Order: sequence, then C-alpha cells, then structure tokens
Amino acid sequence: CKDFSLCYWNPYWMLPSDVCGMNCFWEAAFRYSLKIEPPEKMHLAVVACGERLEETLTMLKSAIIFSIKPLQFHIFAEDQLHDSFKDRLDSWSFLQTFNYTLYPITFPSENAAEWKKLFKPCASQRLFLPLILKEVDSLLYVDTDILFLRPVDDIWSLLKKFNSTQIAAMAPEHEEPRIGWYNRFARHPYYGKTGVNSGVMLMNMTRMRRKYFKNDMTTVHLKWGDILMPLLKKYKLNITWGDQDLLNIMFFHNPESLFVFPCQWNYRPDHCIYGSNCQEAEDEGIFILHGNRGVYHDDKQPAFRAVYEALRNCSFEDNNIRSLLKPLELELQKTVHTYCGKIYKIFIKQLMKSIRDRYDRPPKER
Repeated sequence: CKDFSLCYWNPYWMLPSDVCGMNCFWEAAFRYSLKIEPPEKMHLAVVACGERLEETLTMLKSAIIFSIKPLQFHIFAEDQLHDSFKDRLDSWSFLQTFNYTLYPITFPSENAAEWKKLFKPCASQRLFLPLILKEVDSLLYVDTDILFLRPVDDIWSLLKKFNSTQIAAMAPEHEEPRIGWYNRFARHPYYGKTGVNSGVMLMNMTRMRRKYFKNDMTTVHLKWGDILMPLLKKYKLNITWGDQDLLNIMFFHNPESLFVFPCQWNYRPDHCIYGSNCQEAEDEGIFILHGNRGVYHDDKQPAFRAVYEALRNCSFEDNNIRSLLKPLELELQKTVHTYCGKIYKIFIKQLMKSIRDRYDRPPKER
C-alpha cells in the first residue's frame, strides 16, 4: 500500500491496488472520540484578603509545580489585590498549565456586613462558592496557607471515592482527643469525635446544590442557600471559628454526606507540636501542608517555615525544582530542637517522591 489510506463504505467500490481501504465507521468514531475529549480541568478556589498575597501565590505555585492535569484557579480577593495577582499570574502564563479567574469578595447583600466580620475577614466567602460558581461541578477549596507536596490530581481523584450520599471531604480537626478543641470547648454540635478542619475541602458542588439538609432549626430539610443564614443566627454567639464551625454543625446533622480523608491531606502544627500524632504522615509523608496560626511567618515552627521558604523561592525551571531538596533538608535538620523538627523527614518524604515522579523520569512516548 501507499502511505495513505482511503475511507470506504461501498464493498463494490474498487480501490486502486496500491491504496489501502479502511472501515469508515471505525475511523469516524475514532476521530470523533479524540475530538470531543478535552483534558479534564481541576478547579481550585482560594479566598485572599489583607496581607495574604504572597502566601496565596506560593500555594498556587506549589499546585502548578506538581500537578499533571490542567488547573483552573478561582481566586476571590479584595479589589486592591487584583492587579498584583494578575501581574504575577500573567508572568507564569508561559507554562500553559493553568487558567485563572479573579472575583471580588461578595456576600448576600442583605447580610453582607455580618458575613464579612465572621471569624477572619472574608473567610466565610467559601460557604457561598456553590452558589457563586454555578457552572462548576466539583471544586477543591484551600486556605491561603496551604502547600501542595504532591499533585492536586491525587486529592482530586478522591472525588471518585465518594459514595452516593457524600458531597464533600475534609480531614479531622484533631487525631488526638486529649488536645482536641471541639471535644473540649465547643458550645455547638460538631462532626465526629473531634470535628473537621475546613482548610482543605473537596466538594461535589452539583450534589451540594441539590441536597436538602437536615437541621435543628426546622423539621423541613433546607437547601444549601437557605440554611446558611438561619444557622448563623442560631449559633453566632456560640461559634469561635466562624464558617468552619457552621460546616461542623451542618455535617453533625448530615454525617452521611461527608467523606473524611486522613490527616496527611491537611497536616497542621497540631499534628506534631506536642509530639507526632498523624500516623499516615509518618508512614507515607505529608501530602498537603497547612501552616495555620501564621507559622510560615514566625519562628514558632521552623520546620513549616523552611518548607514554605523553599517553595516560595523556587522558580519553575526543572533543575531549580530538582535542586530544592538538599538545601531544604539541611534547613530542616536545624529544626530538630522542636517536636515537629524531630520528625523532619516526613516533611520531605512525599516531596522527594513528587519531584522524582514529575521531573526525574523521562517523558512518556506519545
């Protein structure tokens, strides 16, 4: 045959002897299937206010460095931060691995002031993401002080593990009840034995928008958009951690709706500050680092700060990413006087694997 082939469907149509014939049906089906399968995007949302610009950009950088599928960032930020976000993210556009949309901070108009002052400025914006991003099916929400130490693809894949009733996934607030906050101090219902932490929250928002939630305010089950304000009015004098407390109350009444993932997906100082209490991280390393309590910016937990500084100063060049491990390990070795520093190897265990998998292996043949 010649190098080209010709589609045919009439068995009586005589082709020249040197031209290959092929089945039209299968050829068309193959071409069509390739055409309509765009790569799946992973949607990631963050809310940034005040002095959180650099911290948020470092988080986004960590997501870009390791992830495989394309990312769509939904960035909710105060107006004065928009130009800075745009300048930096546009300078990364050569990577062609992400897109982003900037949004203003918005709350329901009739109660905007009340929502804005709940807990930290703008934090409760996350409660309204299913109502604002109406066209987005699934979403990973993270706080600004998150660092990804493995691909976003891996936590995104947990969506497939949801059973038919689960709409969201979070990690426990504490592994060790003796140091738990909710089980010792909460004046409101909370999920499970120690509550859940909402700094990393994976959501099937289509299900969230459709679900009718059981509650302790009325015998009528309420949809997401209808339950938030009544919940705030009932508990606003009893909650300490704002929107996270409201989520705990919601999932206390609807426990079948929550998928709980292990602590290594949301590793905080609480997991090592009094001694190691996240067994999964000891076994496999930290997957997502959560530097709450401002530990990236003070000297209280130098192991957390060392990882943050390494990723903040890292550029996107492959060699630069590969070479961050050795200096980081040396910095972490200086932190062994702290409880978290004593187990510093869990801070680089997964990071080492992510860099090896993403940057050290030869590219696959297409």
